[in-house]
Amino acid sequence: MDVIRLLPDSVANQIAAGEVIQRPASCLKELVENSLDAGAHNILVMVRDAGKSLIQVVDDGAGMSVTDARMAFERHATSKIREAQDLFHLHTMGFRGEALPSICAVAQIKMTTRRATDEMGTQLEIAGSMVQSQEPCQCPVGTNIQVQNLFFNVPARRRFLKSDQTELRNLITTFQHIVLVYPDIAFTFVADDEIVYDLPVGTRKQRIEGVFGKSKSKLYTSQLVEIEQQTELVTIHGFVGKPESAGKQAQQFFFVNGRYMRHPYFHKAVLQAYTGMLSSEMMPPYFIYFDIAPEQIDVNVHPTKTEIKFADEQAIFPILTATVRAALGKFNVVPSIDFLGGNIEIPVASADVRATAKAPELHMSSGYNPFDKPKQHVSSHWQDLYEPLKQPAKPDNIIIPDSPAAMQSVKDWTEITLHPQQLSGGYISCTTDEGLVLVHARRAHVNILYHQLISQQQAGRGVSQQLLFPEQLRVSPDEQPLLDTLLPELEHIGFQLEKTAPGEYDITALPSVLGNQNAETALRAIMSHAADRTTDISGEMQKHIALTLAQSAAMPMGKTMSEQQMQAMLQQLFALPSYRITPDGKTVVVLLTQEEIARRF
Repeated sequence: MDVIRLLPDSVANQIAAGEVIQRPASCLKELVENSLDAGAHNILVMVRDAGKSLIQVVDDGAGMSVTDARMAFERHATSKIREAQDLFHLHTMGFRGEALPSICAVAQIKMTTRRATDEMGTQLEIAGSMVQSQEPCQCPVGTNIQVQNLFFNVPARRRFLKSDQTELRNLITTFQHIVLVYPDIAFTFVADDEIVYDLPVGTRKQRIEGVFGKSKSKLYTSQLVEIEQQTELVTIHGFVGKPESAGKQAQQFFFVNGRYMRHPYFHKAVLQAYTGMLSSEMMPPYFIYFDIAPEQIDVNVHPTKTEIKFADEQAIFPILTATVRAALGKFNVVPSIDFLGGNIEIPVASADVRATAKAPELHMSSGYNPFDKPKQHVSSHWQDLYEPLKQPAKPDNIIIPDSPAAMQSVKDWTEITLHPQQLSGGYISCTTDEGLVLVHARRAHVNILYHQLISQQQAGRGVSQQLLFPEQLRVSPDEQPLLDTLLPELEHIGFQLEKTAPGEYDITALPSVLGNQNAETALRAIMSHAADRTTDISGEMQKHIALTLAQSAAMPMGKTMSEQQMQAMLQQLFALPSYRITPDGKTVVVLLTQEEIARRF
């Protein structure tokens, strides 16, 4: 009996959809790229429930005929290429003919389209690869496609989708990848009936400002430096950030021939240009565009088309590094002297100026004797200064339990008298029967604050302090979903935020541990670190927020402390169940035993 069967088109399309349409953002990318290939000048994107219920793209492009409208949803049906050789001369975003068939295999689609030469348009409805209806209709020139109930017939795929905030953030990120390449096209993005982006036609710099400038207190593009380099192999242009604009998180984008791409090798080339300007953990923003002959790249590597191979990327690497370095050098505010560039003119005073110049007058005292010093008063009780040295020193015994079980034997830490000493650099030293204890003061403070905040979160009552004058917080559209996710936990920990307008909040209260620190700075640190997390679990989010806030509120390294402050810190630290390391695994306490000390001598 034969066992090999030809899969039905509906099943084959669902398998293809698993690679091409991974989430709502993948669907949005394919639909907008089709609009770009159709020559649209205005593109409207509307989503509902983070794309799970609706993704709608409306454009004023070329539109389709009755036959093309039906053919577009067949597998490997495309107007972009004719033969395999065309893959190496691509000038369009799409070319495989897989996107629309993959989408209609896992969603319900309604599309209306009309060409300028046609009096009537076409309305087509498809669900799960099955055509429901096709009939003529009145509609404007262009295409209006609605993708409803994504993964309605693949419940397993739908369950693997992330929260609405996460999926909306992915949608916005994908939208940004597209609009940054096409400033000559007007884009509008609407999420749940709220306009997130309304980007008119403008220059590339205006488009960058429109996408990322909303949440900044000053002009975002003022921190960018223009780069441009044209060679026979490649043309590079765009913008890179000034060194002072770098941060632990930064907008970093590569584009090639109008297409967004990821390229770690070229990222390394950019960072190499900043050598000596940035610390290892700081990242500069950049928006870099490559124009290269289509036959020099291979786009057909990955279903998402973001992994692109270059025929000669090793030759582009030094060109990119030199281009960025030259641009940064042009705008360097520190003057440099070129010792090889010719004579250096040194101004010399003229003869008239020398003639009118007077020598300085010197006044000397002939009666001054440097060895004749006045006698100083000497205390008659000088012996008292040495009295403490005659007393035998009493060791300060500090109990440092090694485990939570040992902790239970300690009844009252306040009864233990500590006499710590502060060392330069922000360390505290104490002596014990075992040896010398060294404590990293800032990390100890982070550990204490972290456990306090966790306790407040678990109790659901953060200790807040009201602000006399509320601070303002502005977030960009791509930051908004992340902040919505964090708001419940932020309120538990003591923040109070009131939304005054889309993307704008008043901070009316902040956790008491922050003291007089800037609330916006602490919130942005929390959001910046939360953007890297890979889980939506509430407990993990609580720990993340508590750690970030503790790091923001902790004392600076090297701050001078009184003996009472150090005693209180050590008592609180040693009372914690895990006092030896911080929640992120950094060492807080080091014990140098008497044996270790003896070996050093």
